[in-house]
Amino acid sequence: MAAPSTTVNVAEKFALFEDQWSPRIIGQINDLHLKAVKIEGEFVWHTHHDTDEFFLVRSGRMTIQLRGRDDVTLDAGEFFVVPKGVEHRPVAHEECQILLLEPAGAVNTGDATDTDLTAQDEWI
Repeated sequence: MAAPSTTVNVAEKFALFEDQWSPRIIGQINDLHLKAVKIEGEFVWHTHHDTDEFFLVRSGRMTIQLRGRDDVTLDAGEFFVVPKGVEHRPVAHEECQILLLEPAGAVNTGDATDTDLTAQDEWI
């Protein structure tokens, strides 16, 4: 699917799926995908060696645990960029909706291979 050529309603996109930890592509900016994802619980520890990772909380609250650094807690309307090469793990105690901005083809689990949480790119 190509990048949308009309306006996109983010709330409508989030209403189209229930799965958690399974990002859906909702837009494209140059070589970057804008992804919507619902999260709850703990993700896997992982690293993206070649790219930063942008997290924007749309609703709810999440914590990004950073190996060897202080955790970062984000509320709705806040964002944080995990620098490339930093091992991290997103955590949400209740369902949280977030937007991710990352290079097309980036794997959500980074270098973590022993997990069933690796998602395939899917446009909605």
